[in-house]
Amino acid sequence: MSGFKEPDFLERRNAAANARKAALDKFRAQAGGTASGQRQAEREAEHPPAARTARDQRTTERKTARAARQSEATAKAAREVAEQPKREAPAAERQSAKQAKRKVGHDTERKVARDTRSAPRKERGKKSK
Repeated sequence: MSGFKEPDFLERRNAAANARKAALDKFRAQAGGTASGQRQAEREAEHPPAARTARDQRTTERKTARAARQSEATAKAAREVAEQPKREAPAAERQSAKQAKRKVGHDTERKVARDTRSAPRKERGKKSK
């Protein structure tokens, strides 16, 4: 007696594809029914084509206004990016000058500290010679 056979990958894939196809066919059958046609006819009766064209025109105007605002914002951002190095250059120079002064001061302090530590050794070395 043979045991349960596990479906392999191809069988599972084909079964899933068939299930999707069946669900899509069922949906298409429901959408194409007479009830949906009646609802569409009622909607067209409530909103005549002239009203739809006016609505479409307003929608188009809003889209063009939105696109204009977006392009303006993009242009502004591009101008700011172009001007940013000009503003940052003097600040960067000041910062690098401060860092250089700080480094020189720090190096000088380190040298003085080193010299004060090594001064007694130097003195001992000079006396013994």
